[in-house]
Amino acid sequence: MKLTTAPLRYTDGETEFEGFWAAPEDLAGPVPGVLMAPAYGGVGEQMKLNAERVAKTGRPVLLLDPYGIESMADASIDPMQRMQGMVAARGLLQRRLLAALDALKARPEVDAAKTAVCGYCFGGLCALDLARAAPEGLLGAAALHGVLSPSGLAAKTIAASVLVLHGWDDPLATPDAVLALAKEMDAAGADWQIHAYGGVVHAFTTPQAATPGRAVYDAKADRRSFAAMTDFFAEVFGEV
Repeated sequence: MKLTTAPLRYTDGETEFEGFWAAPEDLAGPVPGVLMAPAYGGVGEQMKLNAERVAKTGRPVLLLDPYGIESMADASIDPMQRMQGMVAARGLLQRRLLAALDALKARPEVDAAKTAVCGYCFGGLCALDLARAAPEGLLGAAALHGVLSPSGLAAKTIAASVLVLHGWDDPLATPDAVLALAKEMDAAGADWQIHAYGGVVHAFTTPQAATPGRAVYDAKADRRSFAAMTDFFAEVFGEV
């Protein structure tokens, strides 16, 4: 499938962001759209490939920028510290996620009443936080090897369906964290499901991941999780 890809700029207040747009070239919109949240490094080449992978299933995708153009241009900031700064400011992060969702909804190719979000690693936390914000038109949220810590913000009823795709041996999301998330989702009235992959650690969809016991690519879990997410989108968009 041929794709149209391009940088996409949007704003939140005075902060400007540069995401990445990927959509089927012959798309006849408006159709359901997907917002994608990246891993801690932001909008990089691997995340662009992930966006294109989803777009090749027929979905228009906006890969969001959680940090802003100015922050990403500052080479003195360590990427991990940049991420940790956002994790420590969940209210600000939520606002930026909502701005990115608005940018997706504003695209003429996208049906604003039918959107979903997915995210990887830190982006998984972002996907869950967007579901927690309960914005209009968000029907699904999928977290792949996501950070599962609660937002600490005021709880809302979660209208979006939630899918968590998780490596059971992920040291960044322990079994206790998984159980706590399940209890949180129940309390929020969410339609949720958790798929756990045995013997799998963090970053299982990232081909470059090669830190034994912590972050390792797993082709089987990558394939299974992508298939599960593809089916999930079809379900929440009312296509099956």
